[in-house]
Amino acid sequence: MWFILALLSAVFAACTSILAKIGIEGVDSHLATAIRTMDVVCMAWGLYF
Repeated sequence: MWFILALLSAVFAACTSILAKIGIEGVDSHLATAIRTMDVVCMAWGLYF
């Protein structure tokens, strides 16, 4: 069980990194950080439920 959660955590971290590199050019840094944070929060809540 822990292995699956660790693997999902790594996948979500990779998705966050990819979003940070490709989709957020030309956007204010504070807004980009908020978008990435909301992405992580949504994924964490999804794992929780």
